Amino acid sequence: MRYLAAAGNPCIAAHSTVRALYAAYGGPLYAVKNNHSGKVANVSALNPGGFADIKGHEVVCPAEGDCIIRYVFDQAGNDNHLHVRDDRDFKGGVQHFGVDASKHKIYVGNDNTPVYGMYFDKGYGYIANETKNVVTANDPETIYAVMTGRRWGSYCCFDYGNSETTRHDDGSGTMEAIYFGSAYWHGNNTGYKEPGCNSGPDRPRECSSPSDNCCGPWVGADLEAGMYYGGGLNGTNLQNKPLKHDFVSLMLKGRTDGFALKGGDATNGKFATMYDGPRPIRPHQKGKKNHGYQPMKKEGGIILGTGGDESNGAQGNFYEGFMTTGATSDATDEAVQANIVAVGYKMATMQAAIV
Repeated sequence: MRYLAAAGNPCIAAHSTVRALYAAYGGPLYAVKNNHSGKVANVSALNPGGFADIKGHEVVCPAEGDCIIRYVFDQAGNDNHLHVRDDRDFKGGVQHFGVDASKHKIYVGNDNTPVYGMYFDKGYGYIANETKNVVTANDPETIYAVMTGRRWGSYCCFDYGNSETTRHDDGSGTMEAIYFGSAYWHGNNTGYKEPGCNSGPDRPRECSSPSDNCCGPWVGADLEAGMYYGGGLNGTNLQNKPLKHDFVSLMLKGRTDGFALKGGDATNGKFATMYDGPRPIRPHQKGKKNHGYQPMKKEGGIILGTGGDESNGAQGNFYEGFMTTGATSDATDEAVQANIVAVGYKMATMQAAIV
């Protein structure tokens, strides 16, 4: 990630169970917790800048059901570690679950090194609500993530990015996170629908590709009180194309006066711009002091696999994500995409991608 810093966009958070995101980073990537013994063990990179060393993982967690991923460590050095979200200590708070540490083995690199991704079912989620150096208010930021286009949800919210520190819905504009899925919000707010895809009221809430033939998934911006695939409240953005690759690379760029979305195949090619323009005009949100998306009121928390308002009804897979200060240039975005493609992500089998 040195090129991000060199471009004037240093990372403020970097999370992955797959690899070290810095060439010099050799510390822990994530921690597993055994469901039976309670033992917690850190899983680090094989070497600085390398892939995860899963030998220790498999000693503590030899089979599915043995462990959860308890933490995903912040490699950026700001201690913005993601932990299993549990808001039951708040009035009306929701319990979230940690992902099964050994459910989703994938392969990376030219030598097909085995690693584990994060396989989220609905009801799962992670958070860091006491953070350092995360962008707040209307300051610009850029967020990247690698997820899958093989399984997603048509409900709220499979997110990664900037969220409320209060762990509650604090009104429109109080979060800015990548959303990936096919949830409809404010009527017909969608991306491009391929001819014949399942977009009706009977479409599955949890979608697998290609078996369910659901419309989407699309990269969107969760800005609180709405996930947007473009700038309008009720419009279809035909430029925002479905991303159904085994691995997808995603980007959300929040400027002071608007936002941009990009997406692509995380194993090949370049980013495609799905949207670049103003934020939506949001009418008054009943009962909220903060309403509207311009200017933003970002609070600087971080979420993964859940919404800012605790909504955890979506599914998906997560492999890596990082957040930077400032709005990146197109050249920087392409350098990030090239770095992701060079990882060499591979599913174990096609079945593993959709089960």
